[in-house]
Amino acid sequence: MKRIVKIVLPILILTAAIGVFAALKVTKPEQPPAKVSERIWRVEVEEAQPRTLVPTLTLYGQVETASLFKAAAPAPSRVDRILVRDGARVKQGQLLVVLDERDFMPRLEQTRAEVADLEAQVGSETIRHESDLTALKQEQKLLTLARDGVDRANRMLKQRLGSDSEQDAAEQALAQQELTVSTRQRAIDDHPTRLQALEARLARARARLTETQLDYERSRIEAPYDGIVAGVQVAEGDQVKDNAVLLSLYSPDNLELRARIPARFQNELQQALVDQYAVSGEARFGDARIRLTLARVAGETDASGMEALFRIDEGSKWLRVGQVLSFGVGRIPRDNAVPVPYQAVYGGGRMYRLEEGRMRGLQVETLGNFITDSGEERLLVLAPGLKSGDRLVVTHLPNAIDGLRVEAVEPE
Repeated sequence: MKRIVKIVLPILILTAAIGVFAALKVTKPEQPPAKVSERIWRVEVEEAQPRTLVPTLTLYGQVETASLFKAAAPAPSRVDRILVRDGARVKQGQLLVVLDERDFMPRLEQTRAEVADLEAQVGSETIRHESDLTALKQEQKLLTLARDGVDRANRMLKQRLGSDSEQDAAEQALAQQELTVSTRQRAIDDHPTRLQALEARLARARARLTETQLDYERSRIEAPYDGIVAGVQVAEGDQVKDNAVLLSLYSPDNLELRARIPARFQNELQQALVDQYAVSGEARFGDARIRLTLARVAGETDASGMEALFRIDEGSKWLRVGQVLSFGVGRIPRDNAVPVPYQAVYGGGRMYRLEEGRMRGLQVETLGNFITDSGEERLLVLAPGLKSGDRLVVTHLPNAIDGLRVEAVEPE
């Protein structure tokens, strides 16, 4: 009996426990099903207003000048005085550098003496020629008398009234006079050649005098125009060589900005020059505005793009040669363009507009930068399907996808 109880009792207990568990499971309260709600993202929106706008191309350029004046030493000399310093503004005719005049005066006096000597020789040759002409007339008369003397001696000898010695003396006097006349005539004939040689030497001497005087005048360096001293390469007391650069000067009115144009914009800007369309730009220098106009493109280019030169129309007084500026250039106007914040455009040229509480994607073409009237820089885009009044999502969402539920909020 006890053995049967030991076997049956555990079975009864297990059966009772199963029955209690089943009763509890059947009588437990039912929980309502969980409701899943879609999250709504709060975003800022702007109304699209397509219109004709000018996209801006941002470039980086370096200020340079094609009229850099480099003052050089006209001859080996010593620097006596320097009257300006780097960056100084000077007026036309203002004295900049003075070289020691003692390095120029000896050569100047020597060339003046050479000119005076040759001028005297030319005058002497003229007087000599006039004297030769006068003497030739007298000597020709004496030659006639000598010939008459020879004829007379010959007649006397034939009449046996004269001697052979008298005849020889008459012929000798005639020969001597003929030689004198020939020598005088040769001197007269050589006069143009001698005078030409003297005048040539005189011309060379005068040229050297002019050159020496010019070197002396250039020993006092003066500003050729109103400008800014770019650099002074010497100090007072320096011994400089011929053609050594003393200082450099440029006019702020002749400054240009050289910038590299990306290859994708080369044709557009060159076509603008051909069509005589004024491509203008603007750079900021503190509170000042630097206004620019595309003047020409460089004669050489490479794979990275070509270089263009921009004329500085306004604000050149704030610039210096070698300065690097970032500036925007207005390109060809584009129709149906919309300026949007940079964060509104995603990779691959994709934007979103708000339609019935959801984001709907659209593909856009980026045209370049755009500066609003308030000075804000934006991105100019072009979308064929974009209409005036469309609400563009301008908040950048990292999980932005087509159909995402969003809610428009007022911008801060």
